[in-house]
Formats: sequence, structure tokens, C-alpha cells
Amino acid sequence: MQDRPLPTPIESPVLNDAAGHRIRHGFFTRQGGVSEGIYAGLNVGVGSNDEPEKVAENRARVAQWFGQPVEKLATVHQVHSPDVVVVDGSYDGERPKVDAMVTTVPGVILGVLSADCGPILFADGTAGVIGAAHAGWKGALTGVLENTIEAMVSLGAARENITAVLGPSIGPASYEVGPEFIERFLGFDAAYKAFFKPSNKPGHAMFDLPSLTIKRLKDAGVKAHSLDLDTYPDAERFFSYRRTTHAGEPDYGRQISAISITE
Repeated sequence: MQDRPLPTPIESPVLNDAAGHRIRHGFFTRQGGVSEGIYAGLNVGVGSNDEPEKVAENRARVAQWFGQPVEKLATVHQVHSPDVVVVDGSYDGERPKVDAMVTTVPGVILGVLSADCGPILFADGTAGVIGAAHAGWKGALTGVLENTIEAMVSLGAARENITAVLGPSIGPASYEVGPEFIERFLGFDAAYKAFFKPSNKPGHAMFDLPSLTIKRLKDAGVKAHSLDLDTYPDAERFFSYRRTTHAGEPDYGRQISAISITE
């Protein structure tokens, strides 16, 4: 494994304290990579139209930060589902169509990609069980967070010992939604009205996805925290699907949030 300039991810002190010295994590920004143009920096999105060799190098840099070869970096084909996969010692690089992963296997790096949706990293440092989930509005609403916790419990985690941290995601000041979106949420739970505030556009509202995510995590019985970082206004550090759309750009990069049990 050749030496590379390593990126410097954001770490959560709360998760470090809860996870213990055997578990390492990082919410990686777009800084520290080799991609150029609209993908400039650490774009790890294999589904983007970036040059594949540059995406591969960026992924290798992430893996090396954990002291592992890129073959140990487990990511999935995210489809905004509530589905979770258990990653075991036979991991072979397959990318199943799910939105969360859990494991007890040292050396495997669980990574979720995002560009406005919420990346959530989970750890029970006592039991040695970790998880990573990708939760946009659909995943959060349909249960990907709760399913990740249940999968961790099935591997020996204690619900009350799990700490979950929400990384960089689109904030309530940046996420305007229309009436159909609002109706969908209120039809699920009228109390979810608390996550919407009127916008300047009639019939529209600003949606607080991070607060919904934290509420769902806490209601599921785990300790939940947020980095409180909004991807949309911070173009220097984060990719943002919505910002790209508003700018009329043809594509966008993805950042990665990852966690691993050290060997």
C-alpha cells in the first residue's frame, strides 16, 4: 500500500468517547482528494461521472486513513431504502442495494456516501458492534435508522449503549419543500408538523431533516447527536445535490462517512 497524502475527516468527540479506542470513525469532507472540476477534491462516488481512476484513488485515501487497503472499504448501492446488511468476514466488495451496514468484524470499514442526505455512524464500544446508515427523508421516514439499530442488537449490541452521530447533511435553512411533501409527512404523523416552518413561497415550507433524524434515533432508544453541519452553503467542504441542481451543474460528487473496528 503506497503512501498517499491523507485527508483529514471531521471526528465526533461524543462518538470517540462512546466507541472506545478500538473503534475509529471519520466524517470526510471533499478536501484531500484528487478529483477536479465540479468533483474537485475527495469525491468517492462510484455512481458519479467523475474519472473512475480518480474516484478509486480517493477511496484508497479514505481506506488508508484507517490503515487498511481499499478492498476493506465496504460501501453499498444506496437506493433510499430502509434495508440493512450485515457485513461479515467474507466481504468481497459487493455493493448490495441497501442503505445501511453493521458489523463486528475488525478491519472492515463501513462507509456511507452523501451529498445532502444524512450520514449516521453508530457504535457500541462495549459490545464491539458498529453501523453506518444513509438516511434522506425517505429512509428516515421508512425506518432505516431503526432497522440499523435492530441489526446491531442482533449482533450483540445493547440498545442503551449505542451512540449515533449524524454527520454533514442539508439543514433546515436550505431545504425548501412543496405541499405534496408536507402532506406525505403529516399523513404519517401529524406531530411531524414540528419539522416544518413556512417559507417565503406560498404553500411551501423549510424542512428540518436533521431534527427528524435525531428524534427518530432517540425514540429508538439510543444516544443521538448531530454535528450540526449544513452541506448546502459550505461548498468548500461539502458536496450538495441541491446546490448542484440550483446551479444547473450536470453532476455532483459525494463525500463519505466511515467507521471501523481497528484490528
